[in-house]
Amino acid sequence: MIKGVNIIPLKRVMDERGMVMQMMRNDSQYFTKFGEIYFSVIFPGAIKAWHLHKEMTLNYAVVDGNIKLVLYDARPDSPTNKELQEIFVGQDNYCLVSVPPGVVNGFKAVGNEKAIVANCTDVPHRSDEIVRMDPFDKTIGYDWGIKHG
Repeated sequence: MIKGVNIIPLKRVMDERGMVMQMMRNDSQYFTKFGEIYFSVIFPGAIKAWHLHKEMTLNYAVVDGNIKLVLYDARPDSPTNKELQEIFVGQDNYCLVSVPPGVVNGFKAVGNEKAIVANCTDVPHRSDEIVRMDPFDKTIGYDWGIKHG
């Protein structure tokens, strides 16, 4: 597990009318301040990677579908520097994944349906705050293919 990454199980409250899926409350120990919330739709097999935020803490929850979230610790002073972590998030594992600044992240939809990823950040998006990298970056060396066997 990468230092500073937290995986928090979330509640789904269901009744005959439908469901409420909780994500973030201002009294949660993982909430610091509100920056923005947005939703990212990802199609089956598509890859949205790599992203490195210099200041922003990400708080991901998948409200529809499933993703494989992959993290790479690029913080030079971290005890988990250069470690990779895979987390499957979505309908099968409804949770909040809190990702600190300096941890490279990316995800892809798994299964045959699109996924909708919610992200509640602690600072608003700014183009000078994010570093985008190729999903096949040799420095990270991650294989996005399906692992059989």
